[in-house]
Amino acid sequence: MDRNDNSQTRDLNRDPLSGTPGSHPVGVGVGGVGGAAAGAVIGAIGGPLGMLIGGGIGTLVGAAAGKGVAERIDPTGEEQFWRETYTSRPYHDARFDYENDYAPAYTYGVDARTRMPERTWDERLEQELGAGWGQVRGQSKLEWDHARDAVRDAWDRSDRTYRAYGASDRYYAGQFSGVDYREPDAGFDDYLPAYRYGTQARGRYSDRQWDESLETELGQGWDKVKGNSRLGWEKAKAATRDAWHGVERVLPGDADRDGR
Repeated sequence: MDRNDNSQTRDLNRDPLSGTPGSHPVGVGVGGVGGAAAGAVIGAIGGPLGMLIGGGIGTLVGAAAGKGVAERIDPTGEEQFWRETYTSRPYHDARFDYENDYAPAYTYGVDARTRMPERTWDERLEQELGAGWGQVRGQSKLEWDHARDAVRDAWDRSDRTYRAYGASDRYYAGQFSGVDYREPDAGFDDYLPAYRYGTQARGRYSDRQWDESLETELGQGWDKVKGNSRLGWEKAKAATRDAWHGVERVLPGDADRDGR
């Protein structure tokens, strides 16, 4: 990851909804792959997987944030989901824990799906990921035959997330010209971060209702997720609320899958 004068701020990797530092804890125990090790892996594997390894496993989706799949995935939400549910997965083995053993596998699966959006899970991809597992497993005691199921699980969940938010983007793009909260000098690109913010918030806070308290919390996080949007929170909150209430309408069958 490139470093500049803002690296200390970026390294906090704050959660876009809560503002809490450290929104990629799935990577704990994995670390990045750098220097000679990265070069060796890239040289041995090459291609898209080489870029994946070379980018450094250890951040859930941070290295590709704002691009393709990554911008549609809430890293803290993913980490929370796997931390809370990994013991219920059919491949779980009580001999292994989350932090050291399963987290690296989940990170690997999410990062792979994020960085290789054109690929589908097939025998070839499985073999490629298996070849790279030894370089990214960190302290994980899982051998590939066991880690594979967790990697595939994370890949599949990320794939569903990507497709769901793609459907959301298309829906709001089609509806945009007729919404009553549209500012005359603002375009769809200004509102897209708000639609994604509301959709992600609805998945993250499924036990909450939209009320003044939630609106205030989301408003405090808007500047962290707005990207290039020219909207302040007062103008963005209507679109955010629209997406919050529209999750079941826009994403039937996807919004609450896997308990999210």
